[in-house]
Amino acid sequence: MWQDILKKKPFHGYNKKIHHKKGGLNAAGRAKAKRETGANLKPPVTTKPSKLKAGSKKAKRRKQFCSRMCGNKGPTSKKGKLTRLGASLKRWNCNC
Repeated sequence: MWQDILKKKPFHGYNKKIHHKKGGLNAAGRAKAKRETGANLKPPVTTKPSKLKAGSKKAKRRKQFCSRMCGNKGPTSKKGKLTRLGASLKRWNCNC
């Protein structure tokens, strides 16, 4: 029975109240982080890299995120299921 619940989750550690189905936080999750820690988180840059103008703010932000997160240790998938790290890398179009 618990295996059916795990299959419905888009990635390991998913919580529908704060996570987006494709990875990262949704608006409610960003608002919760702001309330709890004072963090001012922006939504992810999900635009394809080919569509971004080189050197623009969004392109630089995406490049910085990818370079920072691709260096993290740990699996991007467990038993064929994406982890939070893998889901966020996929959503930001990072090629690690």
